[in-house]
Amino acid sequence: MYESKVRSEMTDHLYDAILSLETKEDCYRFFDDLCTVGEIQVMAQRWMVAKMLHEGETFSAINEKTGVSSATITRVRRCLVYGADGYAQAIQRLEKQGKTGEKP
Repeated sequence: MYESKVRSEMTDHLYDAILSLETKEDCYRFFDDLCTVGEIQVMAQRWMVAKMLHEGETFSAINEKTGVSSATITRVRRCLVYGADGYAQAIQRLEKQGKTGEKP
């Protein structure tokens, strides 16, 4: 079992709630209640940076396309290289499902 720094009974309950969500609409409703708009935007930006780094985009291209700081890009890159493989696992699963993140 992966030993997370945030593992606790409370986070287990949170993750159980997230795993219960069935649709994108469910996610919008849940995260709108749970997080501020800014928190959701920051998480979405980090996710986009992870995907763009995975696709081989340069720091300057990522900054230009997303407006994300080089510090954030560096942090996400560090997680991709030395982290818990959470980004990589999600990217691989979405690629297998054919969900590359383009708008419908």
